[in-house]
Amino acid sequence: KVQILENVSGIIKPSRITLLLGPPGCGKTTLLKALTGRLNKSLKETGEIEYNGVKLDQFVPAKTSAYVSQYDLHVADMTVRETLDFSARFQGVGSRAEIMKEVIKKEKEAGITPDPDIDAYMKAISMEGLQRSMQTDYIMKIMGLDKCADVKVGNAMRRGISGGEMKRLTTGEMIVGPCKVLLMDEISTGLDSSTTFQIVSCLQQLAHISEYTILVSLLQPAPETYDLFDDIILMGEGKVVYHGPKNLIMTFFESCGFKCPERKGPADFLQEVLSKKDQQQYWSRSEQWYNFITVDQFCDKFKASQVGQSLAEDLSKLYEKSKANKNALSCSIYSLSKWHLLKACFDRELLLMKRNAFLHITKAVQLGLLAIITGTVFFHTHKNFDIVSANYYMGSLFYALILLMVNGIPELVMSISRLPVFYKHRDHYLYPGWAYAIPAFILKIPASLVAALSWTSISYYLIGYTPEAPRYFRQLLVLFLVHTGALSLYRCVGSYCQTIAVGPIAATMSLLVILLFGGFLIPRPSMPNWLKWGFWLSPLSYAEIGLTGNEFLTPRWLKITISGVTIGRRILIDRGLDFSVYFYWISVAALIGFILLYNIGFAIGLTIKQWASQAIISNDKIRICHGRDQEKSKDIKIGMRRMALPFTPLTISFRDVNYYIDTPPEMRKKGYMGRKLQLLRNITGAFQPGILSALMGVTGAGKTTLLDVLAGRKTGGVIEGDIRIGGYPKVQQTFSRISGYCEQNDVHSPQITVGESVAYSAWLRLPAEIDTKTRKEFVDEVLEIIELDEIRDALVGTPGVNGLSREQRKRLTIAVELVSNPSIVFMDEPTSGLDARAAAIAMRAVKNVAETGRTVVCTIHQPSIEIFEAFDELMLIKRGGELIYAGPLGQHSCMVIQYFQSIPGVPKIKDNYNPSTWMLEVTSTSMEAQLGVDFAQIYTGSSICKDKDELIKGFSMPPPGTSDLHFPTRFPQKFLEQFKACLWKQFLSHWRTPSYNLVRIVFMAFSSIIFGVLYWQQGNIRHINDQQGLFTILGCMYGITIFTGINNSQSAMPFVAVERSVMYRERFAGMYSPWAYSFAQVAMEIPYVLMLALLFMLIAYPTIGYAWTAAKFCWFFYTMFWTLLYFVYFGMLIVSITPNLQVASIYASSFYMTQHLLSGFVVPPSQIPKWWIWLYYISPMSWTLNLLFTTQFGFADSSNILVFGETKPIAAFVRDYFGFHRELLPLSAIILAAYPVLFAILYGYSISRFNFQKR
Repeated sequence: KVQILENVSGIIKPSRITLLLGPPGCGKTTLLKALTGRLNKSLKETGEIEYNGVKLDQFVPAKTSAYVSQYDLHVADMTVRETLDFSARFQGVGSRAEIMKEVIKKEKEAGITPDPDIDAYMKAISMEGLQRSMQTDYIMKIMGLDKCADVKVGNAMRRGISGGEMKRLTTGEMIVGPCKVLLMDEISTGLDSSTTFQIVSCLQQLAHISEYTILVSLLQPAPETYDLFDDIILMGEGKVVYHGPKNLIMTFFESCGFKCPERKGPADFLQEVLSKKDQQQYWSRSEQWYNFITVDQFCDKFKASQVGQSLAEDLSKLYEKSKANKNALSCSIYSLSKWHLLKACFDRELLLMKRNAFLHITKAVQLGLLAIITGTVFFHTHKNFDIVSANYYMGSLFYALILLMVNGIPELVMSISRLPVFYKHRDHYLYPGWAYAIPAFILKIPASLVAALSWTSISYYLIGYTPEAPRYFRQLLVLFLVHTGALSLYRCVGSYCQTIAVGPIAATMSLLVILLFGGFLIPRPSMPNWLKWGFWLSPLSYAEIGLTGNEFLTPRWLKITISGVTIGRRILIDRGLDFSVYFYWISVAALIGFILLYNIGFAIGLTIKQWASQAIISNDKIRICHGRDQEKSKDIKIGMRRMALPFTPLTISFRDVNYYIDTPPEMRKKGYMGRKLQLLRNITGAFQPGILSALMGVTGAGKTTLLDVLAGRKTGGVIEGDIRIGGYPKVQQTFSRISGYCEQNDVHSPQITVGESVAYSAWLRLPAEIDTKTRKEFVDEVLEIIELDEIRDALVGTPGVNGLSREQRKRLTIAVELVSNPSIVFMDEPTSGLDARAAAIAMRAVKNVAETGRTVVCTIHQPSIEIFEAFDELMLIKRGGELIYAGPLGQHSCMVIQYFQSIPGVPKIKDNYNPSTWMLEVTSTSMEAQLGVDFAQIYTGSSICKDKDELIKGFSMPPPGTSDLHFPTRFPQKFLEQFKACLWKQFLSHWRTPSYNLVRIVFMAFSSIIFGVLYWQQGNIRHINDQQGLFTILGCMYGITIFTGINNSQSAMPFVAVERSVMYRERFAGMYSPWAYSFAQVAMEIPYVLMLALLFMLIAYPTIGYAWTAAKFCWFFYTMFWTLLYFVYFGMLIVSITPNLQVASIYASSFYMTQHLLSGFVVPPSQIPKWWIWLYYISPMSWTLNLLFTTQFGFADSSNILVFGETKPIAAFVRDYFGFHRELLPLSAIILAAYPVLFAILYGYSISRFNFQKR
């Protein structure tokens, strides 16, 4: 067992703001969660936590305090304002309403007339249940979100707000409520130091003026931000090293022999002084020999200090509860009444339905098109009323049911994708599971009604069902209930499975059981007696009873008799569906019961299931826990110069770069009339070899946009300007070979280890001439420099769920790019999410890279003085994408300071103030307005700008004797080597993803057992006596192929979607040909599909009773293998041509249902109209059934059965009814094998051509 926190004691007081410091992994997040009562129940917790002397179990800590997570979880389709409005609405007004009543009462008694504006504001924030909150506008203003208030949040695949704005939204979402205890986890990640300072200043005012109790965890607070705090809690190895006033902490460490240097940020010093690798540099007692002081020793010294003793004394005193305000602690779980909770959830669900209208419209249109196809396929069935036509009508009814059930599959993907945000809101007690479940159910009823209408209105009269209005509406009602039940079922399954990998498999398994026991694939009379009860547990059984009775108990089916039984009754008897007319209403009641059952299950799943989250523990931490800390001190100043691989130093210069995007709809609504929105304006500059350049600006200024433009990573918009590499026009394919780009979002394959990720990058990006030994040494060195060697064997994992922490992911992103040995390196916020020490390590590594003669550019948000002054040059952009400085920093940033201080009105920098923070403050939009100047115009007219222009002119011309950079091949490695590397990675990903491969193996075993039990020995040709027996076993073959196929297709889709976002990054980096990647992914599926096919053959084939001969066994195995393979490849293909899983699911369901209709089983080929017969011939399922039916029964010339009133050999019936000729078996086998090959090629083509990443 690993101890995360050890003997942590302290007091956090109101009216004070406390800073929580410590390196990642020291237990900061765990402490914050413990203080709010949000620790995972699986963790063992000892000790006591009290609020105003009251224990956590005596009130609701999660409502009394607001916990701001370090993870940004938001609904991508909602705007910033909507996100905050709904949060404010759910959190309520707390005690503000009661306070307001008391204030009004006292004002009246005293005869005071309040200020109208203040009175209006106070009343507005005290009103409960408002859809638009005044508090939202206030929070947006102080968080700097007012400029993007009406912009959708977005996500990795959809353009939205910036990373810094996302982080501020996460903070704003929690503090918009009435909680006066704020516990905030790493709220400054991705924010510039100026914005962080403004936010913490507002928090300080909340603490000092409004008596809030605030504890904030920060990674790299600038000195001026650090100075805003009243108290400090410093942690190390799960223990509290210091807890007391900020102004005494330096005195404490000086008493221990350590002193903070003059130009060193105090927060950086406090974190580094605990580190074994950094501590010695701060030792101030030159007359004494230095010995490393451990965290335990610091803790002992703190307890013995005056601050420590004062803390112990305060802890020993009992809190006087009489002093506490009765409204300080919340004893109610939710802030709103049940009705208001439900109404708020209804409003939000309705909003999201409107935003996703495209999906619902697409599904309705899809059903309409399929209704037209189905209606025209069955168009002729109304001409005759014989037993053959009755079978067609039965098939059309079953097809409608399965179509509406499959049409609901996208609901599963949508439900699962929203779960992380729901769990966050639920755990903050914004609303309960039932309040989320009821609107999700009720508001989808209109969608189900539209789906049923679009199907029934078109198909009913085309197919030729009984032309009576009451029967039309009865069919409509059943189909409506079936669709509603399907949506409810998928939501219920999603709430328990939680992940996009397991959910589709569980849904397919549920669908399989429902259909197998539904009475069509295997009629009730053919089921084993001991399993017939399953018929009554399937909602599909009741739907079939309702629909078939509604059609076949009409007068037109009761006129003709066969052996004394009418045709209508005969078809129902054969299917085991012969019930009285009143059973229709019993079926309707049963379907309503299933709908309620699924939705109750959904609400329960939302309530009881926990969202698992786990961080990686380094080997170093484990060694300490086991008392084997034998860490050797490493020299962190190891440079990459020790083993500099050969490269070509290159300058990148650019002139008058402009970037435009289409104006967002939100801005058009506000009155912006331009068709294009300009994000970059005439940016001119150059980055040189050996010079470390910083690209800075406030959040949203356009730093990432400029890097994306220069790196060629933009997928949309219009780029203008001249970009040159080494004096030659930039060629993107060549540029990607010699550049590295550390993106802001750390996108990595989750099932690969840290060491494997870096080795994989080196394998594909280093030149082929570098031997394996040199490459391995280079990888080891990079891991050591970025300090990832301790966790090289840890899986990367999924952000916010498991695997690496945020800072470990950031360092991995840096390592993956540095290992490519680039000439030009772009880094977008390389220190974001890192603590001061990790940031210093990363920047030292980056500095070493620049000193080898490489061109290195970093966007940076919160640099300490030390990190900022490690840069040689600075490019500063203001909001609006305009350049306001481009030039050298100078010694101690003297040139930047001198430039801005020369502008009249700009305030002078204070002593020991961080120049980067000062620079952002004095160039802010508000300062521009205050001074009445435009810093962009001032820079354009400055001598620095003119000197830079002259320099760029020189860089725009190739140096004499040089030639444009050229590579004989497009990629560093040959195609075969790319394929081998991609195959290696795919092998590891597949092997370590049990949620994909193990689950589908379990599904195949489960399916095989179910089919084997239900169809026990019914495949034995001696047991087949009539057409019903033959159709039953043919239905078995059909069911096996379509359900195992759909399951494999649905399983592959989320796995491919996760890897696709990683592939986009790797493809931009020029690591491999998309064809090598796609072929590796395709090839890796083959052994698993072989295993699945073999598993089925070993379990189901003998139990069903198919012919036990070598030829027939091999033919069945051959057919199953290629069928499963083309379904898997189709799933991969559909993901590659669609922007997200929801859309992919809709298109995939259309494919499944077209296959289902025109495969030759529901409607035999001879009965398919000539205008649709081409769809039969291009349907892969038709060739699957052709091979299965023909190889098993196409040679049974001596076995006769009674079919439709006449005796025929089985082989002749298969030939005449289905059109399957045994002479064409070789051709069918070749065509079947061609489909996976075709889908694989199309997948490779789509991967190479389409990019749905919006940047």
